[in-house]
Amino acid sequence: MKKLESCRRRTRAMGRVSFAFTTLITIAFWFDESIGSFTREVSEQGVKFVDVARSSGLFVMNVNGAAEKKTYIIESTGSGIASFDYNNDGYPDIFIVNGTTLDAAQGAKQPTSHLLRNNRDGTFTDVTRGSGLDHSGWGQGVCVGDYDNDGWQDLFVTYYGTNVLYHNNGDGTFSDVTRRSGLALDHVNYSTGCAFLDYDRDGRLDLFVASYVDFDLNHAPLPGSSSTCRWKSVPVYCGPRGLPVSRSHLFHNKGDGTFADVSEHAGIWNGNQGYGFAVVAADLWNRGWPDIFVACDSTPSLLYRNNTDGTFSEVGVTAGVAYSDAGVPQAGMGAAVGDYDNDGYLDIFKTNFVGDISNLFHSNHQGTFDNLIFQAGGGQNTQFLGLGVGFIDYDNDGWKDIFIANGHMYPEIEAKYPDERYRQRKILYHNLGNGRFRDVSLESGPGILLKKCSRGVAFADFDNDGNMDVVINNINDFPTLLKNEGGNRNHWIEIKTVGTKSNRAGIGTRVEVVTGGHAQVDEVRSGGSYLSQSDLSLHFGVGRETKIDLLDLRWPSGMVDQVRNLPADRVITVKEGVGVIAGSVNSHRP
Repeated sequence: MKKLESCRRRTRAMGRVSFAFTTLITIAFWFDESIGSFTREVSEQGVKFVDVARSSGLFVMNVNGAAEKKTYIIESTGSGIASFDYNNDGYPDIFIVNGTTLDAAQGAKQPTSHLLRNNRDGTFTDVTRGSGLDHSGWGQGVCVGDYDNDGWQDLFVTYYGTNVLYHNNGDGTFSDVTRRSGLALDHVNYSTGCAFLDYDRDGRLDLFVASYVDFDLNHAPLPGSSSTCRWKSVPVYCGPRGLPVSRSHLFHNKGDGTFADVSEHAGIWNGNQGYGFAVVAADLWNRGWPDIFVACDSTPSLLYRNNTDGTFSEVGVTAGVAYSDAGVPQAGMGAAVGDYDNDGYLDIFKTNFVGDISNLFHSNHQGTFDNLIFQAGGGQNTQFLGLGVGFIDYDNDGWKDIFIANGHMYPEIEAKYPDERYRQRKILYHNLGNGRFRDVSLESGPGILLKKCSRGVAFADFDNDGNMDVVINNINDFPTLLKNEGGNRNHWIEIKTVGTKSNRAGIGTRVEVVTGGHAQVDEVRSGGSYLSQSDLSLHFGVGRETKIDLLDLRWPSGMVDQVRNLPADRVITVKEGVGVIAGSVNSHRP
């Protein structure tokens, strides 16, 4: 532990030493943008994102109501997306959540969600037919976890209507076990984000499900019918303001294939409620227990602190993550967790509605957070409506960068305000290693500049080449698959976790990677982004280092595994209490 803390201190010191130099470079940037590519010895120069969705076989059209006019709120929130290895072949596959339409003809074929198998050659095959996943409805979010510890990743999909738990049968098919698992609510719900987590550390994955609004389609008000049904004087769908708040749910895994709704007993229904969207479960206090953050739309965002006794306390206000700096609620959409300054504590990034800034909540190590978005250089992009988001080290320099997908909620707005774009490009912030970021969106390839109305975003290294790629679910459009070209010029390591005493997927495992005095931490987690699920494998860039000095894994059970002197540029599997599994190491260095 002394060595790990020493590495963290050296990492922070390196950031302070480089601050003056980086500041000079930042000033010079305003005079000559070209100098930006030389801000760091290990720079983002040459990394480009290219959309390869069509050539890779992603032909799934997302359907969420009418394309150019949204009458009701369920047509606008859109759908998430997941990257997960459903067949255990070592390559992430893709699950695309889909919606439907208001005027779906009786008996006509309806849009469904889709499962796409990774062919391990840069292409995907749609294997939905016969998989049991061809479900229709107003699909919202998705999260992944092995709830029965059988070694196969299961899916939970949220809907306006009835949520669905799909059990992975291990043969390429899934079974709808919602009712027999106890997860079917007795009312029509509008669930959104979700996350599997082992909140009581009993070795079984529990489930948190956020809810948005209490919405009745048969009695919903029409656009323009009240002040909450207009935006900048343009009639738009009503909500969420003016609609009743719906309560989120926490389900406890009983270990027999069923869940118990413990929302009231666990304190989820105590205190504030909100229009919940993204859910992230992470150990935000460094105590070994998962907490829960919920990004809320037009109401204070929520932070549930794990009391370690089976209950939670909602502490969003006192922790500093509920409101804007001005003390008002924001229209929170997506959320991501990551240690962007490598100080050993996880921070939170939250995307918000157009006209507002995103939040970068930096951990103060004492259970509180400061919003440092302006200090970090990310407060200028208020013209975008941010949704799916993630901390990813896209250039493998050992510092987490930030990717954001954007898209407006109101397609009608462009007719009166041409500058209010419905389809928007992405944002990519490069981490300078001193607490600041630089917006490199305009120089990072055509995929970043591609204008779509995006919703869910998932991150994975789809070809195991050490580059982090991005898949995006676009509303009323085809998906985007951004291939990272050039990030693996630096070195990297990817870690898959297999629990034994802990849950089989290793969700909640805290991983620290130490290379040459540089320490990084991350956690295996379910949920996040915007109603989406990224690959459960953890990816770390390590810059010019070719060796991992120390790999430290702290499992939810309390067990600690340490592996020393690993070569970089590998995908490895670590089993709790065993270490690196023989035959699990794959090298894909170009």
